[in-house]
Amino acid sequence: MTVPRVLISGASIAGPSLAFWLNRYGWETTVIERAPAFRDGGQNIDVRGAAREVLRRAGLEDAAKEATTGERGTRFVGDAGETIAEFPVSESSETDGATAEVEILRGDLARIFVDATEGATTYRYGDHITGLDDDGERVRVSFAHGDDEEFDLVVAADGIRSSTREVAFPGEAVIRSLGLEMTYLTIPRDAADVPWWQWYSGVGGRSVTLRPDRHGTTRAVLTEVTSDRGDGVVPARRDLEAQRRHLRNRFAGLPWQANRVLDALDHADDVYYESIGQVRTPRWASGRVALLGDAAWCASPVSGMGTSLSIVGAYVLAGELAAHVHHRDAFRGYERIMRPYVEQAQTLPPGTPQLANPTSKAGVAAFRTALRVAGSKPAKFVGAQLFSPPADTIDLPEYEHLEPLRDRA
Repeated sequence: MTVPRVLISGASIAGPSLAFWLNRYGWETTVIERAPAFRDGGQNIDVRGAAREVLRRAGLEDAAKEATTGERGTRFVGDAGETIAEFPVSESSETDGATAEVEILRGDLARIFVDATEGATTYRYGDHITGLDDDGERVRVSFAHGDDEEFDLVVAADGIRSSTREVAFPGEAVIRSLGLEMTYLTIPRDAADVPWWQWYSGVGGRSVTLRPDRHGTTRAVLTEVTSDRGDGVVPARRDLEAQRRHLRNRFAGLPWQANRVLDALDHADDVYYESIGQVRTPRWASGRVALLGDAAWCASPVSGMGTSLSIVGAYVLAGELAAHVHHRDAFRGYERIMRPYVEQAQTLPPGTPQLANPTSKAGVAAFRTALRVAGSKPAKFVGAQLFSPPADTIDLPEYEHLEPLRDRA
């Protein structure tokens, strides 16, 4: 039996996850990544519900738990760092609350999947797809660097602004702004840092959060409500130096740890910012090309479901491809199973994300009052629900009965 060759664009979470499962079914996988090398950086992400079950089935849950950040919960703080309310990690649930039991850095989780595919998947860094010619039998792929090659299937898993998606599905994806910008960076740890996700919300729709990692540093995020306030328009992108200037103008003098984070801007080598949005695409496959992860359905970081969607989506896509003779049937099954799950994740609570990023003094005061009530003992359960991701409900298929290609008659 001929072994299918699959090219996957993107080496973050979704791409290596898909490679892992396709390898298990005996497929030949190549992952191409625009970055010049594996990216160890990234902020805290969590793995919940169905994604935890996928990790169990993969045999990687223990590795993920060993690499967690040690975050104990979410703590909202005031101007002087005083605790307004806190929500510890739930010991009885994998889904309740802003902090999940498995909190892990993006780079650490990606490394687990990359290591698990070592020797079976070819990784190519510093390159990207520039052209796709699908003749119905194979896909001829052009690259920014190197000669054209042919593959049986191509999967775009390269993020919210996927260049591969635009080659295969030009103009089809709609990126809807949620009216929020987030800037991520790693800063030196100091005595003020604790093993909690510390969250400060101030006037002007600005917030500062600090989160622990397991590498002796602290992950900081500066968040601001943008002028479009969620009208669907994605703001023009700034270069890094312009973003540093912008942040100093917007956050200078904000209480708590804002100035400390601003002081670290010039020295951090992993400053990254994004305009938060959601991706809506009318289809996830065309011919022999498919979309996966944020390239297909970005629910945004505020959904708390981005990583889980990528892990579950990779598992389902690989399983459907292994279970069907024809890729068209596999792609249909993939969409049928994943669409309702994605729609759950993209349905954010009313007022999100501006509700947690109030712009006025009165709004900040009201938000803090609501937090104190939600964090009180009688309302603790309700409070945890306020910061939990959308419902994590999916009838996760079983693919364990499928044999690798080499074992099939």
